[in-house]
Parts: sequence; structure tokens; C-alpha cells
Amino acid sequence: MAHPKRKTSKQRRDKRRAHYKAKSPTLATCPSTGTVHQYHRAYYVEGNLYYKGKLVIEEEV
Repeated sequence: MAHPKRKTSKQRRDKRRAHYKAKSPTLATCPSTGTVHQYHRAYYVEGNLYYKGKLVIEEEV
């Protein structure tokens, strides 16, 4: 079974892991309400649920 001849330093190990970063989500602005939301997600504006700029569920009063 293969095994390393030398110990991998912390610096070398961490260089390899440097590419795994959390990315900020892409945001969109709704054309009808003007609110900022994530793409492909439903969002609330004053109790009403919107998706793709269209009213999906209206708030019950």
C-alpha cells in the first residue's frame, strides 16, 4: 500500500484547499416590486409571495 515518504506541510496542504470558498449568491431585482431576491427562489413582499415577478399567494386579511 502506498504511503507518503515525507510529511505534507500545513502550508502545502492549505494551498491545495484554497480554492474551496463560499460564493455569494447571485441576486436579481424584481421588475414588478423592485425587491432584491435570489434567482429561482420565491420571495415575500409585504406578506405576499412572488415568483418570477408574479403574485403566487396573496396575504389573507
